[in-house]
Amino acid sequence: MHNSKIYSILEHFDKYEQNRLRKYITSPYFNKNQSLIHLFELLIEHINDENSSELDKENLWKTIQPEKYYDDVRFRKLCSDLLKLVESFLAQQVYEENPLHQATYLIEAVSKGKMEKLYNSAMSTARRLSKQQYHHRTSNYFYYQYEIEKKYYRLKERQFKVDRKNFEEIANNLDYFYLAEKLKYYCNVLNQQYDVSLKYELLFIDEIISHIEKYKFEEIPPIAVYYQIYFTLIEPENEEHYYRLKDLLKKHGLVFPHDEAQGIYDIALDYCVRHINKGSNKFLNEYFHLYEDLLEKRLIYTDGELAPRNFKNIVVAALRLGKYDWAETFIHQYKHRLPEKAKENAVSFNLARIYFYQKKYDKVILLLQQTEYEAVFDNLNAKSLLLQSFYEMDEIEPMFSLMDSFRTYLNRHKEIPQHRRRNYTNLIRIMKKMTNITPGDSKGIKKLNAEIENMEGIAASRIWLNEKIAELE
Repeated sequence: MHNSKIYSILEHFDKYEQNRLRKYITSPYFNKNQSLIHLFELLIEHINDENSSELDKENLWKTIQPEKYYDDVRFRKLCSDLLKLVESFLAQQVYEENPLHQATYLIEAVSKGKMEKLYNSAMSTARRLSKQQYHHRTSNYFYYQYEIEKKYYRLKERQFKVDRKNFEEIANNLDYFYLAEKLKYYCNVLNQQYDVSLKYELLFIDEIISHIEKYKFEEIPPIAVYYQIYFTLIEPENEEHYYRLKDLLKKHGLVFPHDEAQGIYDIALDYCVRHINKGSNKFLNEYFHLYEDLLEKRLIYTDGELAPRNFKNIVVAALRLGKYDWAETFIHQYKHRLPEKAKENAVSFNLARIYFYQKKYDKVILLLQQTEYEAVFDNLNAKSLLLQSFYEMDEIEPMFSLMDSFRTYLNRHKEIPQHRRRNYTNLIRIMKKMTNITPGDSKGIKKLNAEIENMEGIAASRIWLNEKIAELE
């Protein structure tokens, strides 16, 4: 029973959601089958009991239908009906979260029922909710405006009045929605093609770009923002496109729903990363300021939590800019936002990063050796930082011991992507050669510099390696 669809879905509900679902299922308007209520309660009781044993279908049936023999077909039908109820509840939740959506359906309902006395109040409600949602002028906002205007037109048609129709409002809102959505997905295609070579065929893209170029639509935030993103993607060398996008994000960043805003900022961050990887230090500043903006607007959180990846990116950017105190303050100020399971490792490793930049290598070694990193990539990062700290402390014996165990770890974990494996293998190999070079050996140093220069997959450690080799000259 644990593997059944209905059980696995119910497991996602917390106590609060369980109670809301219970009210829905026990409402005679939505359900009149008492067996479904009984089945729901038994499943929820089992889910909430941490010491419960395996659920048996036949025993469940006996509890629900004690007077009838077990019938597998009927039991599966009962589970299927309960699943449909749960799915209806989930859809109802989404419906209730969008008042504008409700208002458009209300207009449709009073129109179909020819309830003329409700025409004006239904339209008034829709208009009022539209004004309340105005700050969230995403493509969906214009879609709902289109729906409202279309239904308003139908209401006016029923009244047989000869007056000016709202054809422009209907068409314009539909166009805004279409242009913004099409442009958004085209930008996602262009952004993905930086990393993966995939082909997509999107109709009318050239015509849409030409149309936007002609009419600008600067007052329509989703069109203005995605049009600017489009330029950062097709002309990445023109930095003015990025700065224009940055201005638009400051102005319209909160116009978009949380998830969509995060996606837009991710594209801007990716743009900065590409320029940083080409050696542009000013875009390291831009990268850091984008994260500051995300923190200030509270857009960086997902369900109230700060992803460990973003936590790390912010710390690394601050350290590379020399903001050591800022980075340490950030860790202590925002660590409560980390997911509970990842908190200890994220805090300890990022504090170790700070100590490394501050040249407090003994603290790095102590902190990393005291923490168990279960996740493979956390372990890899910890081992490489520990390796560098041993080198800085001239702890040759533990460094060579770690090199051996590091290689073994890389070979044992086959799930590590090839490019990651190459990065760490190259780091180990170069560091071993560094320890074998006599300071002042210009020939050996020159050869090692050339090897690093031509080596791929060592970008993260290249600056540090170059500094250490320069110290040998």
